[in-house]
Formats: sequence, structure tokens, C-alpha cells
Amino acid sequence: MALFHQPPAPAQIDAAEAHRLAAAGEALLLDVREPAEYAEVHAPDSVLVPLGSLNSPGALDGHLVPGADGPLVLALCRSGNRSQVATDLLNARGVRTVNVVGGMRAWLQAGLPSHQGECSCGTAI
Repeated sequence: MALFHQPPAPAQIDAAEAHRLAAAGEALLLDVREPAEYAEVHAPDSVLVPLGSLNSPGALDGHLVPGADGPLVLALCRSGNRSQVATDLLNARGVRTVNVVGGMRAWLQAGLPSHQGECSCGTAI
């Protein structure tokens, strides 16, 4: 009987733990939505880098350091789908990244802090 290799489960974290890690300075919260979505509502101190620009040269300069020396990155979007794509992409590039399950929907449902409008707190675009 042949044994089949199962790929590892995607790295995921819930919104409350993501907030705790980001607030403690133990992780970088990377919002991969579009600028209009980010302006509507976003997590405090999150860095906006839309998913479509993650492959652009220099998109992450000054924010992410690949490998074990870099910060843990928590990828966040509206529902968790785009951030899972970002998580897979960044992990393949050597950036330790975890997907925030449920995205901003889960963040807001958990009653976690949020801001509206454009933010000058590290937006990368």
C-alpha cells in the first residue's frame, strides 16, 4: 500500500491572537486588500501592500526581511482568501507569514480595534 504525502496545513491564526502579536510588536500586520478597502476600515498599525503588488520590485522594501531574522508577518484581507494567497507567496520567498483566518470580517466580529480612512502608519503604497 502506497503512502501519500499530505502537504502541511496552511499556517493560520485567529484575529484575536493576530492582534495580540501585532500589539506586542512581535509581528507585522500586512493588509493585502486594495487602498479603497483599507481606507474603509483597517487594523491599527497595519501596512498596506495590495496583493497584486506583492511581486513588484521593492514592494516590501523597508517592511520585510526574509528568513528567520525577519519579523513574523500576519497577512490580512477582507475574508482570509487573498491573505492566504499572500501567505503562500511570501512563505515561498522565505518570509515567515501566517494567514489571519476570516480577515477583517473576523477582526471586526471579535471587537478588535480598527481605524477608518487612509493611515500614515507605514502604508507601503
